[in-house]
Amino acid sequence: MASDPPTAGRMGEAHLAFVFLTRLPLPRLADAAARAPVGHAAWAFPLVGLAVGLAGALALWGAALAGLSPLVGALAALAVTVALTGALHEDGLGDVADGFGGGHTRERKLEIMRDSRVGSYGVLALLFSVALRAGALAALLESGGPSAAGAGLIAAMGLSRAAIPLTMVLLPPARADGLGAAAGSPGALRLGVALVLAAVAAAVLLPAATLAPLFALGLIAVLLMTGLARRQIGGHTGDVLGAVEQVTQATVLLTLSALAGA
Repeated sequence: MASDPPTAGRMGEAHLAFVFLTRLPLPRLADAAARAPVGHAAWAFPLVGLAVGLAGALALWGAALAGLSPLVGALAALAVTVALTGALHEDGLGDVADGFGGGHTRERKLEIMRDSRVGSYGVLALLFSVALRAGALAALLESGGPSAAGAGLIAAMGLSRAAIPLTMVLLPPARADGLGAAAGSPGALRLGVALVLAAVAAAVLLPAATLAPLFALGLIAVLLMTGLARRQIGGHTGDVLGAVEQVTQATVLLTLSALAGA
């Protein structure tokens, strides 16, 4: 009879989330947290996003104080977030673009996604991702200054990390092995906590009038990506989770910049 997965406790799960999603020099995980499925830590993913977003927001303020242009400030902020996460989600987006774009069968798509080399589809996806997010952040800087842009970036980072456990619940793992299968499902309770954390943070940071379109378009982005992954490979992988994060983050930032310019 299989034993239940180890329970790490809430602090241990939060620690696991930060270790898994960032490259921060954190203390070693306790044994229970190290052996717990990553899905158990998924409720804390928005907390990681908020922390990463805060670092990016500080970079926006620093760039503004230095007199740098909005676009340079936006790129600097994104560079900070990429450095803190080790380009984890960007790597997933590139692999998904290569696999879905270059493979003709499910098996070939999964094989390409496991290849560490980046192809033309992946390069283009990353270029568009950075360009769209940086452009949206620059527009927010121009319309509302570093306070509005920083709040938008923090909210986007939190909401996009909440999209990861949502995808894990909506889709089964596409492989019997690999990160997606090993992570397990966060379950309804942990998913609910993640969504509430991200939504409350957005409600605190952003104008109330932006929340409804923001949540609606963010959800649509997740559903479109999960539908695409289901058709292409029949489920999710670690790369798919990263791609969902990137698309959701870009959607939130673009929505905020459009609303600010309306």
